[in-house]
Amino acid sequence: MDNIKEKIEASLNKVRPALVADGGNVELVDFTDGVVKVKLVGHCAGCPMSIMTLKNGIERILKQEIPEVKQVISA
Repeated sequence: MDNIKEKIEASLNKVRPALVADGGNVELVDFTDGVVKVKLVGHCAGCPMSIMTLKNGIERILKQEIPEVKQVISA
């Protein structure tokens, strides 16, 4: 499981620069049974587009790169 968390962090590092550029960031909270829990922080936390960022950005990339990931949700 730690290996998968490392893969998730590596994938999140690919999207972080775009989030940081907008004054936000993403933190990995947990990974259980194919579900990744993340926390959007900074400007991302209150942004009306955060669901789009979560599903169309973060979830899409994680599912592409890590077959074990089935869903990404906000914690």
